[in-house]
Amino acid sequence: MFKWTAIIIGALAVIYYGLAWFIVPGALERPTNRVLEHAPYQVSDTAMKLHERLTIADLHSDTLLWSRDVLDRADRGHVDVPRLVEGNVALQVFSVVTKVPDGQNYEENSADSDQITLAAMAQAWPVSTWGSLLERALYQADKLATAAERKPDALKLIRTRADLDALLAARAGNPGLVGGLLATEGSHPLEGDIANVEVLYEAGYRMFGLHHFFDNDLGGSLHGLTGEGLNAYGREVVKAAEARKIIIDVAHSSPNAVADVLDMATRPVVVSHTGVRGACDSVRNLSDGLMQRIASQGGLIGIGYWEGAVCDISPAGIARSIVYAVNLVGEDHVALGSDYDGATQVAFDTSELAVLTDELLKAGLPEETIAKVMGGNLIRFLRANLPAD
Repeated sequence: MFKWTAIIIGALAVIYYGLAWFIVPGALERPTNRVLEHAPYQVSDTAMKLHERLTIADLHSDTLLWSRDVLDRADRGHVDVPRLVEGNVALQVFSVVTKVPDGQNYEENSADSDQITLAAMAQAWPVSTWGSLLERALYQADKLATAAERKPDALKLIRTRADLDALLAARAGNPGLVGGLLATEGSHPLEGDIANVEVLYEAGYRMFGLHHFFDNDLGGSLHGLTGEGLNAYGREVVKAAEARKIIIDVAHSSPNAVADVLDMATRPVVVSHTGVRGACDSVRNLSDGLMQRIASQGGLIGIGYWEGAVCDISPAGIARSIVYAVNLVGEDHVALGSDYDGATQVAFDTSELAVLTDELLKAGLPEETIAKVMGGNLIRFLRANLPAD
């Protein structure tokens, strides 16, 4: 009897891991991270030559949530190292999702449910991640670090200004090298313990999103139930993060929480993936006034590529939102914040990014401004705000 029980359990385990590794991941992601079907984009020679000269950087991608190797070119999703190289992207911020409520929407969500638990089980993540948001963040950080260790000529983990400078120097001889910087999509992986700021820092995280789609231990989300600002614990987290030179991201924070952060911040903050309300009147986007305040304090605003951020996801539509943002806050405070692989539908993946350079030229932006928006501003911001070494 014991023998047959062991055989049955073993067979079920084989079936489970077979589904988890080979069938379920694609079934989960393909309908979620879509690229609209389109004919090949026609990019002018002028735009292509400019694009090839740019140092390009993107503030937000959720690629590590999905069960695929970031080093391999995938037939689904939006980002992996080979496609980053094809798009001439020098640096990608990889944000880590650890909890998402059922029925997530931009208006109102409670924190009482979580889709990532089932996703973790279905994708055969370690059992420790099934019940711990901190372990989910550590697991995804390890995925990126392990990939960088396996292929250091393709991917470099960026933790410090020295790492960033080394990446840029190395790319002169190896344009196929991409940098990856870790960020949290909300600070709930701290699990209410301020000591975990240091745990996440040691795991490589250099950017903290404070909120995601629900109110958490720090205060109100843009999509939560209360609209509250930062509470005492949230202020403690901001102070602890700043002390470690961790960059604060307010992309999903309530307007009250954003204002509270700006009132106390001693360092510039980012809105990693967003649109601008005046260009796209979406509840996902903060007001123009708050965007101007973020910029006035040295902050950076990453313009996304999905409908909730820019309303029109065509390359020309995204360019219009970028131009509006440049006119609103100034050319030194606008960046790319794609939200690739973030359960988004987009018009092009990262390998096709030259089409955006083309549209920005067509929209009349000077080459110097395009260079700033496409990556120069983020590189400058990181050099000023990452730990030195």
